[in-house]
Amino acid sequence: MTDRKPAAVTTEPVPTPAGDARITLHPAAAPRAVLALGHGAGGGIEARDLAALAAALPARGVSVALVEQPWRVAGRKVAPAPRTLDAGWVPVAERLAGTGLPLVVGGRSAGARVACRTGAASGAAGVVALAFPLHPPGRPEKSRAGELLGSGLPTLVVQGPADPFGGPAEFPELPASHELVALPAGNHGFEVPKRSATGQQELLDLVVSAVGDWVLRVV
Repeated sequence: MTDRKPAAVTTEPVPTPAGDARITLHPAAAPRAVLALGHGAGGGIEARDLAALAAALPARGVSVALVEQPWRVAGRKVAPAPRTLDAGWVPVAERLAGTGLPLVVGGRSAGARVACRTGAASGAAGVVALAFPLHPPGRPEKSRAGELLGSGLPTLVVQGPADPFGGPAEFPELPASHELVALPAGNHGFEVPKRSATGQQELLDLVVSAVGDWVLRVV
């Protein structure tokens, strides 16, 4: 833990074959690593878990880069195909890898899939998969486990029990390089029901702690 105050948040466009992406960097004062996080197909970097990680991890020495895909930067409403998402992500990862700090890539939902597909090629040290969409809602036979299992890197999965895209119990046996954190509450957006024994802030604190501890172990 460091007592230094982090530097100011900065925003930087990054050209990609899919258009300009955008990095919003929440820097640590004495960074030990960079965690790059992409958003899902139905929302942006304002997602509660991404915002919580960006607010908390710089104090632990992890700079957090929240990455907006080109389709979001351009104001479009619908996410493109996976190949286009990957094309909009790889140059951003390469840009962040060029800082000289260990890089961990990740994201929530569709952003987690992108990180799993491209992480090894980008030179990242690991992947953080928040609310990995294991399958479309109600379609468990349409499994995307291959993307997760084939990440080729140490991978952390953080999953809520009420996720219609796949709860923790639905995941296959993971290799030793992968770790699954099963949250005590939360849906795909890590939203907690009002009657839950686990409060919303408590759940986000668990996410922040799990991700922060894991990233610092990996790097």
